[in-house]
Amino acid sequence: MDSISIRKTLKKFGSWITNLLATLLALLWSVPVIWAIIASFRPANDPMSRGDVWFSNTLTFENYTRAWSLAPFGQYYINTIVVVLLILAVQLITIVLAGFAFANYEFFGKGWIFFFVLLQMMIPTSALLAPNFSTIRILGLFDTRLAIAIPYFGSAFGTFLMRQAFMSVPRDLVDAGVIDGCSWWQLILNVYLPPSIPSLIAFGLSSATWHWNEFLWPLIITISDKSRPLTAGLVRFTQLGEIGAQWSLLTAATLMVAAPLFIIFLIFQRRFIQSFVHSGLK
Repeated sequence: MDSISIRKTLKKFGSWITNLLATLLALLWSVPVIWAIIASFRPANDPMSRGDVWFSNTLTFENYTRAWSLAPFGQYYINTIVVVLLILAVQLITIVLAGFAFANYEFFGKGWIFFFVLLQMMIPTSALLAPNFSTIRILGLFDTRLAIAIPYFGSAFGTFLMRQAFMSVPRDLVDAGVIDGCSWWQLILNVYLPPSIPSLIAFGLSSATWHWNEFLWPLIITISDKSRPLTAGLVRFTQLGEIGAQWSLLTAATLMVAAPLFIIFLIFQRRFIQSFVHSGLK
């Protein structure tokens, strides 16, 4: 066997090993989801003891109908969608403008300002709960959808991403736009944004996913169902049992919260992956 055949064999074997490891890793990551799906169909009064946490003698849809009747999921969905879209709309404006300023202009202290913007990414969200809560109370916005959204109107990660995307635009195109008499907003719309669409889509996907799943801040800043999103509304399902959560009911409610994102990902998974690849995100 010559060296070329050996290399081909080793390459094929390496590809097979990689696929096997990826499959095993995917199965490992999917175990909690599979358990939640199975548990959600178990009767609510069916105890989950050691050695009996997976399967039951009977399956039922009762947990889903009961979960829907115990909480105003319709209002929760509306609140979540409004908050996510509001945050995303404002973020797209702020990160595009900030990214454009850092990529297109030279001004005093530019490097230090950008450094402090990135420094925000190192501050844990929990460290800002108290000052954010105090600010919201002063503004009189407690227990509103706007109160959930305001702390996220700016994004250090989005600013960094758009700055990098705009800096990759050839300077010759920018100079041509300036010579043609483009204003700053025309440069953004006609020169900077078209090649940066994948980065915007990638950021939009990560932002929407993050804020759909946000739990701690909405739980703190809301007290009523009129403004609570889906994740904060799940708290009531942890307090139904006498000795703790009813796991069958809780998993059913949790899957109802996660289902929209899961379905959207399955439908648009190819476009999702392409957006992240073209944006340079890993």
